[in-house]
Amino acid sequence: MKNIFTFLLFFFLLSTVDALCQLTFSKDEYALRREKMMDKIQDGIAIIWGSTMPIEEQHFRQYNNIMYFAGTEVPDVILVIDGEKRESYLFFTISEKTADGENISLDLVRDPEKVTGIENYLPYEQFTPFLKERLRENTVIYTPFKSEELVGDCTGEKFNKIKRYITDNEWDGRLSRELQFVKLLNERFPENKVIDCSPYIWDLRKIKSSAEVDLLRKACRLGVKAHKAVIKATKPGAEEKRLAALFDYVCYAEGAKGMAFNTIIMSAEHHAYGHYCQYDRILEDGDFIILDAGPDVEYYDSDISTTFPANGNFSEKQREVYEFALKIRKVCQETYMPGITLADVGAEVQKMLEKEGYDTDERRFRGYIRSGGFNHGIGMAVHDKMDNFDRAKEPLQVGFVFACDIMARADSVTSVRIEDTVVITEDGCEVLSAGLPRTVKEIEDFMKNNK
Repeated sequence: MKNIFTFLLFFFLLSTVDALCQLTFSKDEYALRREKMMDKIQDGIAIIWGSTMPIEEQHFRQYNNIMYFAGTEVPDVILVIDGEKRESYLFFTISEKTADGENISLDLVRDPEKVTGIENYLPYEQFTPFLKERLRENTVIYTPFKSEELVGDCTGEKFNKIKRYITDNEWDGRLSRELQFVKLLNERFPENKVIDCSPYIWDLRKIKSSAEVDLLRKACRLGVKAHKAVIKATKPGAEEKRLAALFDYVCYAEGAKGMAFNTIIMSAEHHAYGHYCQYDRILEDGDFIILDAGPDVEYYDSDISTTFPANGNFSEKQREVYEFALKIRKVCQETYMPGITLADVGAEVQKMLEKEGYDTDERRFRGYIRSGGFNHGIGMAVHDKMDNFDRAKEPLQVGFVFACDIMARADSVTSVRIEDTVVITEDGCEVLSAGLPRTVKEIEDFMKNNK
């Protein structure tokens, strides 16, 4: 009887710990992020909204910025980070019954401070009275003006689409949720200045902690596994839609929350589109395939591209353009290190091209020399937004994660994309998406041995 009691007690404690440990990272990590934000807004408060419960029958997904600062998957939550008083507030209302139905930790409902580490909790309904009492005439209100991100979203692209297709549409005209909130703040608190804090958040999110890098590595390993599954399954007669479904299946089966972006498969004339994802071809002998895809794992993304022949054997033209791209990739990844700029990396690429006998004044080489293989930052969004990132002057820093994305083109049906998720380390860089067959021989051997 004693043993049974001990087992039940252990099980109860284990269950309780599991419920309490809903945060992706330690409470200290989230607190440090909020403190860094406080340093940027010492004359005011930042107000960050969480996502609402979906109206349609969809799984709830939190906005990235709430997950970044609070790690809390609760609908209709508001986070206030007070730079003047150096404290934070969490506003949400949810009953234990509703929490159970939505798979929200009951411990979070009963004791949000214990779970999140955020020192002040108030019901959602108290937000307006709080704001009226808290704001003084000289208190600045900071809030993101740019669009918040759900899975597969990128704030810049999303903001531009809302503006183009909704706000600037003469038969619509609605503001984004963020800009509607800004409008209401200006109307209700005209004496307080309202400032966009999106760039401050982008700046904080640009450099990843070791814990974030560990999670990005996990996302990349899953992406590598899914890429290899698709390469293995590719052959003439294969349907693109089945290959895309296979990639997504491997990711979801291994715990992905979603795709970092729509899985891209380009073959034949679709190489010209760059981000083609209609999956409407049946592969033919001689097709050259570009697979550009990555999963979202616990709110962190990977971005990986592979290029390979449908029949498992490179033609001479395919080999030539692929090995050219591979040379540039090699120079870039051997040059990345803290303290240098991407322009420095591009200079090394230029030296290699000149040594190989290429005329580097040709237009096709400008991108490699200017970017040093860099395409975009990666983190909680596959295009992690950065503010005024200067490739020529800004030194690379430890913890900077980005896409080393090498593209080359021979003709309209023969182009190459070799893309890795890379992080700057103390002594160089780590390819987080390592483990894929990358050389021509490795790809041909891998495809041959897995048929």
